[in-house]
Amino acid sequence: MRGHANAACWFEIYVKDMPRAKAFYEGVLATELTRLEAPGIEMWTFGGDPEKPGCGGALVHLEGVPCGGSGTLVYFSCEDCAVEESRVAAHGGSIHRSKMSIGPFGFITLATDPEGNLIGFHSLK
Repeated sequence: MRGHANAACWFEIYVKDMPRAKAFYEGVLATELTRLEAPGIEMWTFGGDPEKPGCGGALVHLEGVPCGGSGTLVYFSCEDCAVEESRVAAHGGSIHRSKMSIGPFGFITLATDPEGNLIGFHSLK
């Protein structure tokens, strides 16, 4: 793994309607995304600190790249995934699987964003 503590180092969630997707993620995660200037690509990052665990990522709109229904699942770290779960419907998404135990590894919620992407929320409580 070339010296990395975690296998994943970046993620991208492809979207068609950036304003709708941005409003969903900002509302559900109670955060503000930041524009990342990249030629020919619209990207809004979730932020991140390379000195801390986990990885950064972005919402991406790129003509010709489809979104929704892919085989990739991004999990967002939470203190209690029930909190983020409670915000999903109000921001245009839907719950695919409500908070459930994954044994000693904590809890997850699976949701679908307004763009059709399946996402997860993970917490230890």
